[in-house]
Amino acid sequence: MLGSLKRGLVALTLVVALAACQVIPGGGGVETGGPSPEETGPSGEVLPTDTARHRVALLVPLSGTNADVGRSIANATTMALLDTNADNLRITTYDTATDAASAASRAISDGNKLILGPLLRQNVNAVLSRAEPANVPLITFSNDISVAAPDVFVMGHVPEQSVERTVRYAYAHGARNFAALIPNGEYGRRAADAFTSAVARAGGKLVASESYDRGNTSIVSAAERLEAKGGFDAVLIADGARLSAMAAGALKEPGMVLPTILGTELWSGEASIADASAMRGALFSAVPDARYRQFVDSYRSRFGGTPYRIATLGYDAVLLTLRVARDWKPGDDFPAGKMLARDGFLGLDGTFRFRSDGVGERAMEVRRVDNGTISIVDEAPQKFD
Repeated sequence: MLGSLKRGLVALTLVVALAACQVIPGGGGVETGGPSPEETGPSGEVLPTDTARHRVALLVPLSGTNADVGRSIANATTMALLDTNADNLRITTYDTATDAASAASRAISDGNKLILGPLLRQNVNAVLSRAEPANVPLITFSNDISVAAPDVFVMGHVPEQSVERTVRYAYAHGARNFAALIPNGEYGRRAADAFTSAVARAGGKLVASESYDRGNTSIVSAAERLEAKGGFDAVLIADGARLSAMAAGALKEPGMVLPTILGTELWSGEASIADASAMRGALFSAVPDARYRQFVDSYRSRFGGTPYRIATLGYDAVLLTLRVARDWKPGDDFPAGKMLARDGFLGLDGTFRFRSDGVGERAMEVRRVDNGTISIVDEAPQKFD
């Protein structure tokens, strides 16, 4: 199963343009064969009758503050169709920026049997309210596991899994007493809950934690309070690279080895973390980047810009759909049960699979910050047990 998908990733070369991917921004249709779509009219006039293609809807923002992200994902789905020379899918994109429920209603009335999206967690329920009665499942790009369900598959990179992977590695390499710096807010809450559970499962002890409002002085003050408590040999900083480096400087004297700084998937792609001496020896986990770098080069050559990191989810969602489409007759309901392949699927972001509750499980690698570099110290598994 993984081998067949992998072949679709080997060559990122442009093949003949396909008239199989269209965009419908709130009722107008747009061709997405290139980086600058043009309006062509209402969907009822541009969608032909299909007998050999599966109709799949992509629901992302095409206007408003997240328009660039949505178009990056849409471009990635087009790339996936081109790279695999797929001719059995018709992907039509609908704008969720103004009304996600209306976009879902239009997608369903157009005959789509699967929805890729939405992007934002707050849109999932609105889309589901229209999709569920029609027996149309969602593969959402959100990373919030609270929206997962048997008919809602969470495709995003889940921060809880990054925390779990890092804690297990740190414990296996000697860490026993753990502490945490947690930002106030939803992300901080999720990171804190995941960290507490991961430390307990590993056999370690959570000895201290401090929370803060996100900002330069707040995180440094929280780090100083935590450092004064002492008694820990590893500390999670659940924030981005810049603030994490500032906090690390307050936790460690120059040249100190301990405590080991632990991070989350927020550090992925942030090379600046290697510039701070206090971050040396820090550990974090993320999905593999090797195929992503190849994807970026191909994306730039086609669309003249750099994709958002999340765009790979659109690409991989198409690969996943193509795999399931082997056992899917055009016009029939999407066979959601085929999403639960035990050995998983291979995409740009490595190996992944879905649990029965709809949560995507990712194979992550552990990385260490060294002297000006970031290295892989424990590679992502190539398959699941």
